[in-house]
Amino acid sequence: MPSIYYGGVDVTYLLLMIPVLLFSLWAQASVTSTFNRYNKVRNARAMTGADAARLILDRNGLHHVRIEHISGTLTDHYDPRDNVIRLSDAVYASPTVAAVGVAAHEAGHAVQYAEQYAPIRLRASIVSLTQFASKWSVYILMFGLLLSVGILAEIGFWLYAVVAFFQLVTLPVEFNASRRAMQALSEGGALSGEELSGAKKVLGAAAMTYVAALLSALVQLLRLWSIVSSSRRRR
Repeated sequence: MPSIYYGGVDVTYLLLMIPVLLFSLWAQASVTSTFNRYNKVRNARAMTGADAARLILDRNGLHHVRIEHISGTLTDHYDPRDNVIRLSDAVYASPTVAAVGVAAHEAGHAVQYAEQYAPIRLRASIVSLTQFASKWSVYILMFGLLLSVGILAEIGFWLYAVVAFFQLVTLPVEFNASRRAMQALSEGGALSGEELSGAKKVLGAAAMTYVAALLSALVQLLRLWSIVSSSRRRR
């Protein structure tokens, strides 16, 4: 997509980035407000987040996966290296609809690894490269432009493309983990009726943050491609 400049400002980039930025802000506010809302609703079985995660893990034969408490807010995650689910302050011992939903989602990731779910295997295989690319791609691109070394600038662009690809692969991983979570909570009787609906809203709001991250990465990728292309035409 060719860029349109006005007064030295890339208007095309702004027209794309402003809506994405607004969507990102909305998504982050939505996940916080939705979680806070349903973290005040106790579930009928008084099941904590740790209880829900343990239930799902055991039902899938993952007795070796540990569950630990971690400080922070919504810092919940599954660590495949140590086979441990770490649940945050508001989730680990909280018997609420939101806590159960979030914990079940993380248990869903553990099940994905156990079943060798293809997208999560692909994502895991490029984590190290993505971390490097996220830190250095733009610097490499800019150095290439400053030194008029076209190949260096293009390497920087393709490294950032890895970041965008990682965000793309993350979407099916996260949506699938949420689907697994909702199915497990329903079949296991952990939540029912309105409780299931509340958990689904929490996970749905969280999913939008990953959509926002992908859109932001794609817009940035288009911006970098425009810069590299313009530099190539001037050579």
